[in-house]
Order: sequence, then C-alpha cells, then structure tokens
Amino acid sequence: MIRLAKQLTLSFLANAGVLAIVTAILSGVTVDTAGDLIRAALLFGVLNTILKPVLRLLTLPLAFITLGLIWFGVSMLMLWLTGVLISGFAIHGFRALVWATIIVWAVNVVLDFVPGPWRGTRRD
Repeated sequence: MIRLAKQLTLSFLANAGVLAIVTAILSGVTVDTAGDLIRAALLFGVLNTILKPVLRLLTLPLAFITLGLIWFGVSMLMLWLTGVLISGFAIHGFRALVWATIIVWAVNVVLDFVPGPWRGTRRD
C-alpha cells in the first residue's frame, strides 16, 4: 500500500511538473490558476493510469501497422481529454496539442534516464 502511494505521488509530481513546463513553453496551452494545474495533473495521471493502457491494448493491431505511431495519438487523446474536462486548463489548437504531447514525451524520456526514486515506478 505504501509503495502504491509512493508511485501515485511521484506520478502526480511528474505530471504537475511536465504540465507546468508545457504551459510555460507553449503559448497555446494555458492554465488559469495553480489549482487548475493541480487538478489537471491529477486527472492526467488518472487517465494515464486507467484509460491509456486500455486504449493501448485496443489499438495494438493498429500499432503494428503504424509502427507505434497510433500510440502518439492515444497520448494526444489523454492531453486533449484533460483540457476538455478541466475548465482552467486549455489547449488551443491541434498544433499546440501535438507540441504539448511531444514535450510530455520528451520530459518522460529524460525522467526515465535520470536516476531517482521514480525510476521503474512511473506509468506515464
């Protein structure tokens, strides 16, 4: 139970950090308040933990055909849903959504290689 709480806490912190980075870098991604950023990070973590694995499983045949490119679309969907469901977090336009997804991916790749307590526990 403690390990799960640690994993969820680290996932939340990673999501909050990456969403803060995205809003700082991209003018097409906005957040109204710090509370909205926290709610977006929580929802993004829940979507990535529950919905994303299901969608990846369902799109597995397409992943073979597209060499995994469909999973970029699944990641975009998680960010888009976060923007739709959290009123103070908005992604304005398709281009901003694509770049936000690329930034989230890049930060996750960096975190996967940097030593720390999150290695092997993150599910983003």
